[in-house]
Amino acid sequence: MEIKISDLDNIKNAAREFVDNMGANRVFAFYGKMGAGKTTFIKAICECLGVEDVITSPTFAIVNEYSSETTGDTIYHFDFYRIKKIEEVYDMGYEEYFYSGNPCFIEWPELIEDLLPDNAVKVKIEENDESERIVSF
Repeated sequence: MEIKISDLDNIKNAAREFVDNMGANRVFAFYGKMGAGKTTFIKAICECLGVEDVITSPTFAIVNEYSSETTGDTIYHFDFYRIKKIEEVYDMGYEEYFYSGNPCFIEWPELIEDLLPDNAVKVKIEENDESERIVSF
């Protein structure tokens, strides 16, 4: 599936379309260059899922945990950009998150690809020009 984000004004519509097509999948690995909009799109997805907390990049924390006000689900947002050794991911107990049944949104999954569940959905965000993005999964 492909979703076009023409500008920031329609990102909520794109996030709604993504959420409507998540199905039973729970782990989503977001691929894209630095600045492609991974964090911004995940933030919009979390808002569509009912997160009312401030949503920020987990770059230094590795994982942020949010609660959906509409469903009560716990939502996990990962950023593995700063991982230096795979042991760091083992030490954080990644399995408890990935196999929890809760939504997991992962930035920079390239660095931990061997640890992703077999059913993880690969989401690619590509820039068409300065403001347009194509999300495919």
